Order: sequence, then C-alpha cells, then structure tokens
Amino acid sequence: MTAPGALLPSFLVFVFGLFVGSFLNVVIARLPERRSIVTPRSACPRCEGPIPWYDNVPLLSFALLGGRCRSCRAPISWRYPVVEAATGGLFLLALARRGLSLDLVSALVLLAALVAVTGIDLDHQIIPDVITLPGIAVGLAWSLLTGQPRWLESLIGAVVGGGLFLLIIVASGGGMGGGDMKLGAMLGGFLGWRLLLVGIMISVLAGGVVAIVLLALRRRGRKDAVPFGPFLALGGALALLWGEGILQWYLTAFVR
Repeated sequence: MTAPGALLPSFLVFVFGLFVGSFLNVVIARLPERRSIVTPRSACPRCEGPIPWYDNVPLLSFALLGGRCRSCRAPISWRYPVVEAATGGLFLLALARRGLSLDLVSALVLLAALVAVTGIDLDHQIIPDVITLPGIAVGLAWSLLTGQPRWLESLIGAVVGGGLFLLIIVASGGGMGGGDMKLGAMLGGFLGWRLLLVGIMISVLAGGVVAIVLLALRRRGRKDAVPFGPFLALGGALALLWGEGILQWYLTAFVR
C-alpha cells in the first residue's frame, strides 16, 4: 500500500500541471493573434464577459458549469479541459520517469512547450518562433549547465534536428514548413541526437498511420496538408519519457 506521503509529490505535480495547462490554453488562443498572454483577463469569446477566478479553476470549473459560460450560456470548447488534463497527465508521467530531480524541470519545460505547439499547429497550421527559438537556446543551455544530455549530444541534436528538416524542405520544394525545422532543432537540444532520432521515427510512423486513415475515410485528399507539428511533438514526448527503453529494444531486436 502506498504511503500518503509518497502520494503528495504526485498530487502537487499533477495540480501544477493542470494550472500550467490552463495557462497554455491562453497561449494557444492568443499567441497566433499576437495578443498579450498576460493581459487582459480571460473572457468569454461570445459575450466578452470577464471570467472570474472561481470559473477558471482547471477541470473543476468546466464540470460545475456544464461546459457553458455562466453569463451567456455559450458552450466552452472541449479544448480547454483536454489541454489541462493532458498537461497534468504528462507532468505526472514525467515525475514517474524522472523523479524529483533537475531532469524533471527540463522535462516539464519541454512538455509544456510541446502541448502549446500542438494546440497552435492544429488550430492555425503554424509553429511560433517565439516558442521554438528560445526553446533551442534553453535546451542547449540546460545541457551545458547540467550535462543532461551531454552538451555535445545536445548540440549535435539541434543541428541534426534542424538540418534534417531543412533538407526535407529543400527536397520537397516547401512541402514542410520552417516551423517544423525549428521544432526539430528544439527537440534535439533538449533530448540529444540519439533520442531525437527515436522521436522522429515515432512521429513519422504516427503521421503515416493517421494520413492513411484520413485518406481511407476520405477526410483528406492526397494534396491536402496535414500539420506535422503535433506528430513531432508526440514523438518528442514519447522519446523524452520512454526513449531510452525504446532505443535499447530497437538495438537488441534489430542490430546484431
């Protein structure tokens, strides 16, 4: 039986993730429109009434309000509780994998950035430089300060992540955006080149499966663009959490 004291860090990290997810909803909604993510206060997009703090508690307020604005009863997008729950869940997984350590801090920063990138790319088909360019610098600086990953691995990862997608952009004549290139470099900075390759492999496989399904269901045509950022974010998150195990399994199973 788990001791109550052992559950406290998990509970606190999960709740912290919920509130970070609430903030990420603001980032997802405002950043593509170049609005401040600090002011003004959150408001209903329909009636423009300010949302009081007690209606802005992650998950709980959505449930108590029945998914509707208190003032005008307009429906609240399901994106809000989904982003909050996803961020809380990812933070909890990061704690389980990294423990209470400096590694956990970098993992939480990366996961938060990936959630924001996913939401924005799904809504607007863009990956903002204001997330990825500082992210590249943070990943490289973190490896230099802590050695996790080693600085050279981080630097090579950033170069490989950006360079690989640059080659794809050039070869495809612009079939992939520069945002994916910078996101790849950011992942390389945080993960190092080995786990970056694991993340890219996962993202390509996931993107391919989803594309085939969409084509089969006729939800997309062959020439319709499908944002790759969410798949790259998924691959990066899985590589962060389980990449070492996946890499060892691959080397054991396929490399003799």
